[in-house]
Amino acid sequence: MKALSWIVRIIAAIILLQTLFFKFTGAEESIYIFTKVGMEPWGRIGSGIAELIASLLLLIPRTAWLGAFMALGIMAGAIFFHLTTLGVEVMGDEGYLFWLAIVVSVCSIITLVLHRTDIPFLNKRDIN
Repeated sequence: MKALSWIVRIIAAIILLQTLFFKFTGAEESIYIFTKVGMEPWGRIGSGIAELIASLLLLIPRTAWLGAFMALGIMAGAIFFHLTTLGVEVMGDEGYLFWLAIVVSVCSIITLVLHRTDIPFLNKRDIN
């Protein structure tokens, strides 16, 4: 289980981290996406910062659950906009960004299941 945890967390973190270059440098595709959903530039930069924090939290075993929650929330937003505003395919990417969001979501769900005992509000312990 420990190996599986590392694998899914690393996959999610790599995907999140590799998209940061495009968000922070103002790549044409990123600007197009966030303009189309009405959140350029603050949504692009804000989601990039959130993805950076989530990816770092995913790589720290004690905070993996928090990174997974963050990543899942961010990806829920991405999937929502793909299904409602953007379409699965964006600028001829054949759905690549959509499927990356699905992969990060699945990895985040697996991380949450594997690290469920680390989630403080689910596992209240007596301090006495």
